[in-house]
Amino acid sequence: MYALETEGLRKVYPHFTLGPLSFSVETGQIAGLIGRNGAGKSTTLKALMGLIASEGTVRVFGRNFSEEEHTAKELMGYVGGGFRFYPDRSLAAIAKAVAGFYPHWNGETFRRCAEEYALVPAKKVRELSEGMKIKFALALALSHGAKLLILDEPTSGLDPLSREEFCDTLLALKRQDVTVLFSTHITSDLMRVADKILYLSDGTLLADEPIGELTARYRVNVFASSEAAAEARAIGVKKVKNGFEGLVMVPSDGREATLDEIMIHLECAKKEDV
Repeated sequence: MYALETEGLRKVYPHFTLGPLSFSVETGQIAGLIGRNGAGKSTTLKALMGLIASEGTVRVFGRNFSEEEHTAKELMGYVGGGFRFYPDRSLAAIAKAVAGFYPHWNGETFRRCAEEYALVPAKKVRELSEGMKIKFALALALSHGAKLLILDEPTSGLDPLSREEFCDTLLALKRQDVTVLFSTHITSDLMRVADKILYLSDGTLLADEPIGELTARYRVNVFASSEAAAEARAIGVKKVKNGFEGLVMVPSDGREATLDEIMIHLECAKKEDV
């Protein structure tokens, strides 16, 4: 079953158009949304959550979002980079306020999450580290029964250890069939936890596939000259200190490409096509 399906998702601004995008995320999957700044990642996530008006169809666990918004939103949880609301309120007070918006709020789930994430309900938000703020936001989402988490740059600003703990948390949620779609520039996190990649470039979906298939398709090679790179049909060739670097398709020689390198060279290739 699909936790999230989109068909023809589109948002038009005066100087930028997102989509139309059509993609899906299966129940229990962790999907990473990548792309350079301005590619449309945050716009996509906001459109999925109904935070901005957009065209197209969004379905959450089979429910049409526009027709069953309240039900759909109970199944969704949104987490940004940290928790910046009500810095002088206690976690318990905020949880109590949030509970009033959700008929299926489960206080026992919040208590269990708080204990698992080492959250102290009496603490104020301003006393939390960035990593703990994210865990608090997750605890709130899970306590109202969210089964689809939409995360916008959740690890931005976190130290490596906090990012590792966050990735461990996502993998634990995956084992509970919680579905996750999150945007990030830290592609090493995706290499650790993501099942599939959605790659946005200038509002267009360039890739929608399992992460292993995407990274297995390309190799990185360095050539002595631009002519040698062209002869090898290298993609997105750029000058580097020891020659010219580009992507080549398997089974060509070269080392395995990282997500960062795939993005960099595909963006270079787009510039060449303009």
